[in-house]
Amino acid sequence: KGIVILGAGQPIVMCAMDWIAIGNEGMDQFKNALAAAAGTTPHRVTVNVLHQHDAPRYDAGAEQILLEAGIDPAIINPTQFEGTFGRETIRNLTVAVKKSLNHTQPVTHFGLGQAKVEKVASNRNIYGKDGKVRTTRMSSTKDASLRAEPEGVIDPVLSLVSFWNNDKPIAVISYYACHPQSYYRTGIPNPDFPGIARFYRQLTVPDALHIHFNGAGGNIAAGKYNDGAHENRLILATRLADGMKRAWDATRREAISDKDIEWIVEPVSLPPAKYLYKMQKDLSINDSLLINNNDVARKMAWLKRCEAGKKLDIACLKIKNARILYMPGELFVEYQLAARAERPDLFVAMAAYGDLGTGYIGTAQAYEKGGYEVSERASNVAPEVEGVLMKAIKNLLHK
Repeated sequence: KGIVILGAGQPIVMCAMDWIAIGNEGMDQFKNALAAAAGTTPHRVTVNVLHQHDAPRYDAGAEQILLEAGIDPAIINPTQFEGTFGRETIRNLTVAVKKSLNHTQPVTHFGLGQAKVEKVASNRNIYGKDGKVRTTRMSSTKDASLRAEPEGVIDPVLSLVSFWNNDKPIAVISYYACHPQSYYRTGIPNPDFPGIARFYRQLTVPDALHIHFNGAGGNIAAGKYNDGAHENRLILATRLADGMKRAWDATRREAISDKDIEWIVEPVSLPPAKYLYKMQKDLSINDSLLINNNDVARKMAWLKRCEAGKKLDIACLKIKNARILYMPGELFVEYQLAARAERPDLFVAMAAYGDLGTGYIGTAQAYEKGGYEVSERASNVAPEVEGVLMKAIKNLLHK
């Protein structure tokens, strides 16, 4: 689901997808195709996934590495590396965007609303007395003692941005930071509880397109409130939909013109994790690692891009006193909280899960404290990433 904003300079394209991940050259292909379809540049396009685990993945860079090694991507994992479905989706999106340009609607007002979501999000990491991660509370947690632990650091606020044609809502866009899993690995694609919540709101306000973005939820999940029982999908969806409703009820509208909308981009080079270089060296001796570990091809695609000097766009949609940041990776919630704290005078929201070539993106301190998210298995960036991202966030929020 997405929108194209026309009239404020070159078109702006914002697309949210019920996929687990799009990364590396795969993200380039999505952005390039959407930009061409809308008549704009890739720098004015953002594509973010919601990260549902029963959903497709596309990484054309990883696919290419496997092909160059003489390995059939479909044999390794047909749902994660073989890119036929991804390319078909890109073609379909291109057609959809071009057709949408013939059905534009004028925007006279925009609205902003916020509300706290109750009993959905909790921090995945539980710390010991030494300050290190003692254990991780995943999306579904059967251990009652772990569910009894405090919520930890989260951002409970759901932010809502809406576009209006006078009194008629055209698009309603929500932002909330939490892994979107209730139960998963079923083999059946589904949008999980955020998709159900979005559908509820679509039925309630049927004339507007409802779009949801996952915020900086890399270290946030529903584990405190979810033991994996299938009934919890509806319970979590209802709670999230309630937060969306209350943010909608709290929405305040004001008139806008084309001069009130601006898209700002800060390209950044993110430092690759040091262990990737050893992995690269090992592969030069024996490429069987590509067969034995599903993640190696993706990791090497990311390192290859870093070595080639590729940059990622950190983007900000500016509408009067609102700033909406669009970020890469499975970003830790601390970045979202820091962005809000940086400009408490503004309405600040964040969408993460853009280019997922990065894997998880922790804070510098998080890499010292340990845990799954910052392990070699999960994160493809170095601790210095915090300084790079925070500089970009501050620049965008103060421009």
